[in-house]
Amino acid sequence: MTTVSSNTNNGANLSSSTADLDLRQNGMTAIRPDRNTAYGESTTAKPVSDESQLAMMDAVRTMLLSLGEDPEREGLLKTPKRVAEAMRFLTSGYSQSLDDLVNNAIFDEGHNEMVLVRDINLFSLCEHHMLPFMGRAHVAYIPKQRVVGLSKLARIVEMYSRRLQVQERLTRQVAEAIQEVLDPQGVAVVVEASHMCMSMRGVQKPGSWTVTSAMIGCFQEDSKTREEFLSLVRHQPSLF
Repeated sequence: MTTVSSNTNNGANLSSSTADLDLRQNGMTAIRPDRNTAYGESTTAKPVSDESQLAMMDAVRTMLLSLGEDPEREGLLKTPKRVAEAMRFLTSGYSQSLDDLVNNAIFDEGHNEMVLVRDINLFSLCEHHMLPFMGRAHVAYIPKQRVVGLSKLARIVEMYSRRLQVQERLTRQVAEAIQEVLDPQGVAVVVEASHMCMSMRGVQKPGSWTVTSAMIGCFQEDSKTREEFLSLVRHQPSLF
């Protein structure tokens, strides 16, 4: 079972801010790689301090007690600390910036044909249930002479994956980040993922896959370019 959701034409949903509204009225799409909003306003994640780690540990201990467990038994003594450290790692993308990540690894190679890195493994946390979703991303762009180091494409996927996410936003954020860094002719991103919130709980449908896409520039405007990209990434998804 595979669900397909495309972000190709969702630019109008990026934000309700006045600046974005002006851009849309002029037929333009706002590029906002770190798009996180609360009631239409941009939000910024706060850095994790030692105090907040202790608070997380206390929260895990409270959860264990609420489940009827004994946090003092041998197997659970270090669980609050382990969980807090795991959450810091799994959300470490909040502490990274796009500029630091790319680190000026942009080169003028005179290249203007498609560059594609496919099958980039990703692991993220669904922000609704804080359960994992995992899969792979396929990332392509068509340069205007300038290219970025190939590993940076994988690192951009990783940075946005290591946050509390929904797959639709993750897909769009990766595409917009590459657009911002390179200003290429176009960017295309497809993400295929299996969500534990659908497999382990709720509808309980293991084996289901969600596919999302985001197209910018020539990939959105030119059907032949888009089809070339899709034909290169078309395959039966598997977890590993």
